[in-house]
Amino acid sequence: MISSSAFDYINVLDKAADASWLRESTLANNIANATTPGFKRYDVDFQSLLDMELSDSKYNRNLDSRVHNVHLNHLTATAQLDGAAEDYIYRSDENNVDIHTENVELVSEQLRYQALTDCITQEFTRMRTALSK
Repeated sequence: MISSSAFDYINVLDKAADASWLRESTLANNIANATTPGFKRYDVDFQSLLDMELSDSKYNRNLDSRVHNVHLNHLTATAQLDGAAEDYIYRSDENNVDIHTENVELVSEQLRYQALTDCITQEFTRMRTALSK
């Protein structure tokens, strides 16, 4: 982590990319366990946490530690499917993974991760350009 106000935006993008990668891993795990009897799907809801943190302060110096602490406490919670109760089971093997939903969410998250890493690359390119002039 780079500690300079010039890198605040990059640091936020970095944390968002980390969360996106974690969500991709979680969705991939759900897909891998789609046929495991009794498996319950998990999800990572980092977006609402990030929105809350950013609304408190646009460039909060303590963002990294506060996001990390809350991140560890909330990211392993069982997710809900389209607002259904988390104990809702629609299959006889008591597995609540819908492979189609998981695949769509995974592709969406991969696109988000790619966009975040592209933004980080562009920011470093801008800085390199500014420093070379």
